[in-house]
Amino acid sequence: MKRNTAQRSAVLRVFERISRPLGPPEVLAAARADVPGLGIATVYRHLNALVEAGQLTTVQMGGEPSRYELVGKGHHHHFRCRTCEQVFEVAGCPGNLEPLVPEGFELEGHEVVLHGQCPACRKPPAGRRGRKSR
Repeated sequence: MKRNTAQRSAVLRVFERISRPLGPPEVLAAARADVPGLGIATVYRHLNALVEAGQLTTVQMGGEPSRYELVGKGHHHHFRCRTCEQVFEVAGCPGNLEPLVPEGFELEGHEVVLHGQCPACRKPPAGRRGRKSR
């Protein structure tokens, strides 16, 4: 990375503040708090530069645009909320998956993505708390 601009610093600070995988639109929205005139093309350019510099890594969610997170977090997995579509980090790992591998195959790695609803999306509507459905 050749130089550290205010925009690049703002993009990196977003990942330091929000500790979960983020897509470019999420990065743009959060970084605009520091750099109001920031544009999406600049965000993409800085995300690519930060990946090349080894500060960010790409998170693939199967058929969705790439998300990014800080490097150095060790082996972990992800949870994707089906309502708000945010992705969260999951600590831990199910462990030895070798018994699931078909005979003759060689396991080289794995990715586990859990799907469901995050706590914010699970909250019942304000007028429905405590009521039982009929």
